[in-house]
Amino acid sequence: MANAQVSETTQLLRAWANGDPAALEQLTPRVYQELRRIAGHFMQNERPGRTLQTTALVHEAYLRLVDVTNVDWQHRAHFFAVSATMMRRILLDRAGMRGAGKRGGKSPHVDLDDLGNLGSERARDLVALDDSLTALAEVDPRKARVIELRFFGGLSVVETAEVLKVSEDTIMRDWRLARVWLLAEISRKG
Repeated sequence: MANAQVSETTQLLRAWANGDPAALEQLTPRVYQELRRIAGHFMQNERPGRTLQTTALVHEAYLRLVDVTNVDWQHRAHFFAVSATMMRRILLDRAGMRGAGKRGGKSPHVDLDDLGNLGSERARDLVALDDSLTALAEVDPRKARVIELRFFGGLSVVETAEVLKVSEDTIMRDWRLARVWLLAEISRKG
């Protein structure tokens, strides 16, 4: 996306945050495809036979975003980071409902060296990963946010660095350390 268009998207986000409904109408077609890409990233990690489709996830997140007030959108990546967090919460809520009596017992093993294969695991694995990510957030919130933005949100290293206002090297270091920490946490619980 050209810098002028990114800047215009950021201006529309800020106008929308300030209560301009026309800005939301102009913003929607600009961000829709990127929201679908993020949702698609999430959905590839869902189990086969899921009832929620990519478009439905985008629409549910969009409905929640429309109701968001008092957000100072810093830039386009900030918007997509918030969107990714919302989508993650929607999927975790659904996973929690599916696995509501299955949370006891041994925690499942999730191979963090191959995070992309989480889709073959069941909903409880996603919940176990989320529980461990929540524990990481208590110890090191930035590392937890890096995992959330990169793995769940599908943001690039550059976009994650922009959202968190740190260097790309810091993002990569946090990514590696967070993966090791999460693996140890999940193994400890198992």
